[in-house]
Amino acid sequence: MKKTFLLAALAFSLSFAFFSCKKEKVPPREFLNDKSTPVERYGALQVIGTHLCDKDGNPVQLCGMSSHGLHWHGKYANKNVLKWLRDDWNADLWRAAMYAGESGGYVNNPAIANKVIDSIEAAIDLGLYVIVDWHVLPERDPLLYVKQAEEFFEKISSAYANVPNIIYEICNEPNGKEVTWKDNIKPYAERIIPVIRKHCDNIIVVGTPVWSSDLASAAKSPIQGQKNIMYTLHFYAGSHKGKSRRAAASALKKGLPIFVTEWGTTLASGDGGVFEEETLKWMEFLAKNKISWTNWSVNNKGEDSGVLKFNKDRDAQGGWQESDLQPSGILVRKILRGEIEY
Repeated sequence: MKKTFLLAALAFSLSFAFFSCKKEKVPPREFLNDKSTPVERYGALQVIGTHLCDKDGNPVQLCGMSSHGLHWHGKYANKNVLKWLRDDWNADLWRAAMYAGESGGYVNNPAIANKVIDSIEAAIDLGLYVIVDWHVLPERDPLLYVKQAEEFFEKISSAYANVPNIIYEICNEPNGKEVTWKDNIKPYAERIIPVIRKHCDNIIVVGTPVWSSDLASAAKSPIQGQKNIMYTLHFYAGSHKGKSRRAAASALKKGLPIFVTEWGTTLASGDGGVFEEETLKWMEFLAKNKISWTNWSVNNKGEDSGVLKFNKDRDAQGGWQESDLQPSGILVRKILRGEIEY
């Protein structure tokens, strides 16, 4: 009898352990139909601990879409497209990716800033959040054009002082072995942040080394004496997998607030097909940790990471059918609309 009782107790404890260890599902995104806009719902954003929070201090996860380079695909940075992404895709935010050193970027063509302004004005009208992205890439070192960056961020932050819609991304993807957090990125940030802070307390997102994938350097030596600072993590699901998620989890444990200002469903090249399984692992991780994101990108060049099929005559008015979308666009739209479980 005693043996029977012990076996029954063991079976119960094992079954309890099994159920208690069962993976807790993350609910899909909610598609709110209350007619309020994202900015009406969340207001002026703030950073508390590792979380992006709303005006009342509640953690939020903002999700949306990034433009491609505005000097190439800037026609999509208009009110009709942003309204479509808000209403049909359930997007909370739009990222205006303005290249700095690229031919056609701000350094050689300051007029491209008007495309950023178009995005800001549309976002204000629509109640969307907008990331103003100083898109460092070919120049590698953000200090190379720091004076131009100071000029640009002075112009935008003074013109839109205390407008709650704007998030400032001050250097997209610093890269190269010689470009380090200590010697290049942090000193750059410490020059740009005060320019913006003269006018507002909006969220500022700082790039990290190795194409904004190295969070460890920033976690060891974060920006001091400033509030509402977050740090960039970029990933492409086919190239950055479990190791990258573990590195992100480690940075969170060290107190680093993370914002994924760019991610893709493909290889880091932007092609190679859609890695759906790995994409959904990332979506689960980001949802669990309330990490906000924008997906790369709204363009019609035909690359696998773009949302639209190639069509040189495609208009830029939104209202796209599923037949207009690349596989990546179909998947990301479903994620944004809350139609896929993680």
